[in-house]
Amino acid sequence: MTTKNNQKAARSYQPQFKALLQAVFKKQAYFADFFGGGIEALDGVQHNETAFYVKTSDIPVVVGTAYNKNPNVAFGTGTGNTTRFGQRTEIIYTDTPVRYSWEWVFHEGIDKHTVNNDFEAAVADRLDLQAQAKIKTFDDAHRDFIASVAGHTDELAGYTNDAVLQLFNRLSTYFTNIEAIGRRIAKVTPELYNAIVDHPLTTSAKKSSADIDNNGIIKFKTFEIHEIPETKLKEGDVAYVYIAGVGKAFTGINTARTIESEDFDGVALQGAGKAGEFILDDNKPAVVKVTLAEDTDTPEG
Repeated sequence: MTTKNNQKAARSYQPQFKALLQAVFKKQAYFADFFGGGIEALDGVQHNETAFYVKTSDIPVVVGTAYNKNPNVAFGTGTGNTTRFGQRTEIIYTDTPVRYSWEWVFHEGIDKHTVNNDFEAAVADRLDLQAQAKIKTFDDAHRDFIASVAGHTDELAGYTNDAVLQLFNRLSTYFTNIEAIGRRIAKVTPELYNAIVDHPLTTSAKKSSADIDNNGIIKFKTFEIHEIPETKLKEGDVAYVYIAGVGKAFTGINTARTIESEDFDGVALQGAGKAGEFILDDNKPAVVKVTLAEDTDTPEG
């Protein structure tokens, strides 16, 4: 139903736009897997700064050396004031506020005399297209975020077979040594992707998970390889490598509505919201930025 807003009929589309954003993000966002495959979207947002609170704890897990079987621990003279499990550490979770860091808007007009389509169909179509356009904006923000929180930086010496292999050997060693558990994802530029696809280790004889005929590859040295446009990485970067699900992306929808216009016979389609990203400090080492050396070698032919 329509409502009155300064004597102008308005209709809210916040739930619909929320669902569209989440669906499009899951399928089209280049870094969706960094954020666990989806985006948290809230409609009807009124708070200006804080999106939500995350419960965190910086207390490490305490591993005891051994189970104490002393007859006077927990029993005998130690009854009631000792334990065989070792010293007890109290776990306290802290409410960490997660704040919005950037904003988005859209403003369009649908004139009944010129739209040349069913009015409601036009609104639905434009909301869908706006959701897709906003995902591109999210991609840019997420690129900047990932580059800024990377806990480790490596350098690719060139696109030769040896340089590519040495890079992924170092990455494999690094992720193993920090005991990072989970899917290892590498988002790479087309040039690095092609160097990996053409690498001798991607032959079926080496049992690599690759499909050379379709110029596709699934894994290289335990890493899932995903080709993305160069514009989806910051200038000078050739890859972002991380464990899937290390961060969280979110957006708050302040408004998504149509409102009757005084300037033409139709409605203004308007939307505004806030967004941001979050990662625990403990997870930052599981994010690696790979840069390109200034003097690089050409791929081996």
